[in-house]
This record gives sequence, C-alpha cells and structure tokens, in this order.
Amino acid sequence: MIRAHVLVCGGTGCTSSHSKDVQDAFAESIKEFGLENEVKLVQTGCFGLCALGPVVIIYPDGTFYSRVEAKDVREIVEEHLLKGRVVERLVYADTGEEADAIREKVNVSLSDTAFYKSQKRIVLRNCGVIDPDNIDEYIAMDGYAALGKVLTEMTPEDVIKTISDSGLRGRGGGGFPTGRKWALTAPNKADQKYVVCNADEGDPGAFMDRSILEGDPHSVIEAMTICGYAIGATKGYVYVRAEYPIAVNRLQRAIDQAYEYGLLGKNIFNSGFDFDLGIRLGAGAFVCGEETALMTSIEGNRGEPRPRPPYPAVKGLFNRPTVENNVETFANIPQIILNGVDWFRSMGTEKSKGTKVFALGGKIEHTGLVEIPMGTTLREIIYDIGGGIPNGKKFKAAQTGGPSGGCIPASLIDTEVDYDNLVSIGCMMGSGGLIVMDEDTCMVDMAKFFLEFTVDESCGKCTPCRVGTRRLLEILEKITDGKGTLEDIDRLEELCNYIKQNSLCGLGQTAPNPVLATLKFFRDEYIAHVVDKRCPAGVCKSMLTFTIDQDKCIGCGKCAKNCPNDAIVKTDYIAPGHKLPSYYIKPDACIKCGACMAGCKFNAISKK
Repeated sequence: MIRAHVLVCGGTGCTSSHSKDVQDAFAESIKEFGLENEVKLVQTGCFGLCALGPVVIIYPDGTFYSRVEAKDVREIVEEHLLKGRVVERLVYADTGEEADAIREKVNVSLSDTAFYKSQKRIVLRNCGVIDPDNIDEYIAMDGYAALGKVLTEMTPEDVIKTISDSGLRGRGGGGFPTGRKWALTAPNKADQKYVVCNADEGDPGAFMDRSILEGDPHSVIEAMTICGYAIGATKGYVYVRAEYPIAVNRLQRAIDQAYEYGLLGKNIFNSGFDFDLGIRLGAGAFVCGEETALMTSIEGNRGEPRPRPPYPAVKGLFNRPTVENNVETFANIPQIILNGVDWFRSMGTEKSKGTKVFALGGKIEHTGLVEIPMGTTLREIIYDIGGGIPNGKKFKAAQTGGPSGGCIPASLIDTEVDYDNLVSIGCMMGSGGLIVMDEDTCMVDMAKFFLEFTVDESCGKCTPCRVGTRRLLEILEKITDGKGTLEDIDRLEELCNYIKQNSLCGLGQTAPNPVLATLKFFRDEYIAHVVDKRCPAGVCKSMLTFTIDQDKCIGCGKCAKNCPNDAIVKTDYIAPGHKLPSYYIKPDACIKCGACMAGCKFNAISKK
C-alpha cells in the first residue's frame, strides 16, 4: 500500500538544476531501504518557484524541500520516509515577517508560502501535482470530463455561447475575445477546418506556455478537441518551437495516450465526432508567434506574415477557416465548461475575466511562474508574491509583454494588471513575461536591448519593420555611446510612430513600444545621456569613468592583476595607515569592463 508520494519537479528550470539526478537518487534510495511498495516517486511539471529548484514535495504531509541535491536524497529517504523525521535544513522558509512562524511549523507546504497565498491556480492547477506522462492522473483530476460533457450534452452553438459569455480573452497578447473568434469561424463552410495552438512563445523571459505543456499537456489536447467540435474542425496542430524538447516529448506522449484511450481520432465518446491532432516544430523565429506567419510556417514555407483581411477565420491554414489560440487560452477552456460561466466571471475585472499566468524574472527574489486573478496590482505581484527586490534595492520599473510591450514605472506600481489598464498607460499584457528592474537599470539601455532583439527577429518582409527598427537601434546606440543630441530624441518618437502605423504585422507594429514607454516615463534619462553625457544608472560603458580612491586603496594589486588591458598602474602614494602604494586607473587605457571593481573587497573603486 502506498503511504507517501515523492514529487520531484521535472520542469525545464529544475531539470537545468539537475533534478533528474535527484529523481534517480530517490529511486535508488527508495529501493535500498525496501520502500518500493510504500513510496511512489512521481516526476511532475513546474511548481512555480523556479529559483528554488530542484524542488521536492512529499505527501501526504506536503513538506516542501528546496534546492535539493542528489547527495541530500539518502538522508531524506532515511529520515523522512523511513523514520518520519523532517530534514529541517532542507525545508523552505519564506524571507520576511512570516519566516519564523513558518519555520516553527517544520512541515512547510506550498500553500503556507507567501508565494502561493495570493495565487489562484486554474491554468496551472495540475502543474506540479500530476505526472504529465500519465493520462490516468489527468483523468483522475476531472480530465476529459469537459470533452465528454461537450460531446454528449452540448451543441456546438452551446459551446461557443459558453466561451463567449465567460469573457475569456486571448492570453497570447492582444486579448481578443476567444468566443468571438470561434463564433466568426464556425459559420464558414469548407471541406476542412483547422484548430491551431500557438506554442511558439518567443518573448525573452517568457516560459508560461512551455511550462503548461511540460506539466499538463492533456489540458491543451482536450481544449483543442472541444474547439474543433465547436467550429466544425476535424484536424488540429500544435506549433511548438523545437527548442522546447521536454515540452515536445511530453506533448507527443500525451497525444499518443489520447489516441490509445479513444479521446482523439474517430468517433470520440461515440458521438460521431472525429478529431486528429499533430505537432509541428518551429525553428525559433519570433515572428512565427504572429498567427499568419505561424500558419505559413506550418504550410512548409518561410514564416512571414500575410496581409489581413482575409482573416484566419475565413482563410487561415491552407486557406481554410482556422481558429488559433495560444496554450494558456486553451488551458482555461475545460475548466470553464466544467465549472460554468458564473464561476469564471467571478474572477478578474469587468472587462478582463479569469486569471493570468506571469513569468516573473529580472531583479526579484522569487523568479518563477505565478497565476493571479486579473486586477491584481503590480505591487502585490512584486512584493507579496515575488518577495521584493534583492539586496535592498529600489524598484524602478517592470517590463510587461517583452519586446512588444512597455514598462510600468515605480510611480504606477499600484496599477491593477489587466488588458485595458495596461493599454491606458501605454503598455500591454503580452503573453505574460514580466521582467522586474531595480535602480541599477538604465532604461535607455533596456530599450536598446529589446530593439536589438526585434531587429534580429524581423522577417524583413515589410520596409517599415525591416529598415525602421534598424534605424531606431542605430539612434539608441548613438545615444548610449554618448554621441546623441536632443534632435535624436525627437527623431526617435517620429520614427516609432511611423513604424507602428505602417508595419505589416504585430511584430513591427509593437516593436517601438519599449522605446515609447521609456520616453514617456524616463525621458529624463534620455536627456541625461544626450545633454550631460552621463548614464544615471552607471550602465552605458561609453559614459563611465572608473576611479580608485587612493585613501581606501591598500595596495594589494588585485585590480591590476584582473585588468585585461593593463590600464591600472602603481603610484608613489601611500595612504595614511597603509603600508603599500596605491593604484591608479589610466582613463585612456580603461576599457570599462568593471573587472577591477568586481574584484575589490575594500570598495576602493567606483564608477560614475
């Protein structure tokens, strides 16, 4: 009889931290102590607290171990699983006011942590809970019950009305009403219709869709089949980038299992409805996140966007009516069908219902995945869930929507996060990447970073994007090199607006957003760069000057040894209380790499 379950995170984050070695060590130790018939070892998807991996949860008590290494496993098995004593040194505890209280409980569970208290997990409900490679575990969590209900109790019109009434909006960035998209596609007659899942997810810092596919692939399969029934499609494709091997492999196993159980293929639930599903791998082009470029890629052509209209609802994949939604959007569908419209509408704001998954990254204590009700403030996300900014630094801004979005400054930290609120301040939700920046971030440099990305990822089909983004980047490089003028700032704004209005697809239309947002909220930093020739954050190398405080320098010479360009030389000056001559940085020879400052333990080197 199984008396305990050991759940080991098998998401990409923990896998990169060697969670597979931890899992193998558990299997070996469980066998060594003869617990094979009492303890079940399960590899799950992402728990969310990616910075604490590898993560291990032991049930039924729910003890939460973090940063577990293979060498720790034998102790956990012997002490916890055999003798019933929690290994306290590996138990996670929050930082802050609640830490002591939580530590006193010893058996810390995920629900005890500040990271989880404000979350509402719908899309991520099974991630970190079930074995994604076992269809029976998904079924045990009401999996495929929604599909059964749809095929046996509802008409296609009923399904579309339910999704429309729920208020679900597309989670891929634009926020288009999902039910309306389905309703526009359903009436169009064709010999074949398609359902497409966009799992390309190319935003820097975004890993929401990948984690859903890794932790709960059947939820997407079930939702796509429901969509197929609603719009009259019998074939679907999941377009996922080949750079996500764990997601691809688990999704393929899930598809194979669904066929084996009769949940894909012919006559599903004896309803007469057929639906086939396959995977198409993307080569990692950001532009293929745009729906028409994605469909062009599935067709075997170079991933370039097509003019709209006609829209995919009329002529999509292979010129047939097509619905395309992203992974997170689909993952909401089964729960809406099972729990009802009122349940879903009870969460969120007036125009943005339900929850949103964010990938927290950047300068924040708890990097990872969070799912919160729409309308949660940015302050709650960063401080209550994310644990705040490390090292006592001040919060400066948060970038939402990746290279297509904009930044929210500290002055607007109490903004309620939903589609319309973000648009009203010049930002956008995007797919859900949320990068936090502290006082040491240069906002001009940050805008340049995202422009570098979009320049590289532009497909080149339309001139405003191909040439315009390159010109934007050149102006930003000129400013960060200390060669900019006030006229360059005016030119930036003019060019941004032109590109937004004239680009063919969403990539070009949103590429200027990081520049426009930083100009709106941090214009003083641009002016400092062009007028004072100074980077207030001390980031832009061309404007930095590294100096040694000779009264603090003890003459150890470590800075000179670390300097790759021999720019640091010994002087004749010996500071009071010191025995060795201090050092000096030759400005003309300094390449501003910062190696000297990083290696000085006496804070004798500064930059300005």
